[in-house]
Amino acid sequence: MANHKSALKRIRQIQAKRIHNKFFHKTTRNALRALRALTDAAAAAVQLPIVSSMLDKLAKRNIIHKNKASNLKSSLSKHVNQMA
Repeated sequence: MANHKSALKRIRQIQAKRIHNKFFHKTTRNALRALRALTDAAAAAVQLPIVSSMLDKLAKRNIIHKNKASNLKSSLSKHVNQMA
């Protein structure tokens, strides 16, 4: 267990950040699933930039790796383009 005030504060900060990051990551994963489940090309084209932005924000905050975000965006855009 932590013995210093600063270590206790750091534990509280890390826990808050973990919950925050978990929320954003889970929200983005749900948006990805929803986009993949869409069958309407027009609706998918509208959702694609929104989901891409969410992925970029995750990469910027180091929640996911930038290459993973890039790979996901690429596969999603291929999926949407095949629908049209």
